[in-house]
Amino acid sequence: MACSVNFWTIPQPKPQSSYSSSSSSLKPPLTSQSSLLFPNVNNSTLSLRFHTTLSRSLLTKSHSPNAPPPPHFMVMASTKNPGEALKIMISGAPASGKGTQCELITQKYGLVHVAAGDLLRAEVAAGSDNGRQAKEFMEKGQLVPDEIVVMMVKERLSMPDSEENGWLLDGYPRSLSQATALKKFGFEPDLFILLEVPEDILVERVIGRRLDPVTGKIYHLKYSPPETEEIAARLTQRFDDTEEKVKLRLRTHHQNVEAVLSMFKDITVKIDGNRSKEDVFAQIDGWLTKLLEQRKATSESLAA
Repeated sequence: MACSVNFWTIPQPKPQSSYSSSSSSLKPPLTSQSSLLFPNVNNSTLSLRFHTTLSRSLLTKSHSPNAPPPPHFMVMASTKNPGEALKIMISGAPASGKGTQCELITQKYGLVHVAAGDLLRAEVAAGSDNGRQAKEFMEKGQLVPDEIVVMMVKERLSMPDSEENGWLLDGYPRSLSQATALKKFGFEPDLFILLEVPEDILVERVIGRRLDPVTGKIYHLKYSPPETEEIAARLTQRFDDTEEKVKLRLRTHHQNVEAVLSMFKDITVKIDGNRSKEDVFAQIDGWLTKLLEQRKATSESLAA
């Protein structure tokens, strides 16, 4: 199998210097694209890594003695084929536990966690034009217009780490128009996970949430209180985590979720989110394991 590998040409460092990946002095220009043949590599992603200890004799047998030594590279083969990377969407009402479950999923499966809410809040915090517009809608408990969000999400899902490792899209799409826009860009999930929690529990979870601005840790006044009075004194509440605003957000969520699910009905799994985080993850893990097993069986069948 012939694999075409694009790489940066890195100058050979002088013998007395030590290579540092963080060194600002090494900023190699992009010089060319080369085709390398690796007949023993099966459908893997190849990357070239600079390697300072690779034996020079292996690289200079046919090299002119008067020419400068060639750069040293090591060929690394990724064990994950980009075509096999998982693409997962997880949805649910505010405080349904998406963030907690996303942490557990990414820890086990190595997916890139993409949270549309975090992207939006970053714009709001930066005070950009999009951020100011988004804040007006968020304060009213309404969805932020698609044009503000969809391109931001598209660009993140198109990054190399997302394509190679797979992605977990958290809390997006939230409307049929957003789902349609992502589909037009070629982003469709293998599995759509919906966390279901009773509304009265959701309201209690939201209004009790607090943020530690120093550490970024999220607390809950009832379920996960701060460890010390010092921490408790500095906790803040998100501007949209009031009872009035959360009920508006829940109403908006319920109006849109059925339309979104209509696009993914064949791949949707509904998870009981009113359990411990371990029990909720066990449900999700079971579905993801099943998906991978089905994919493996299909691959083996085609290979046979």
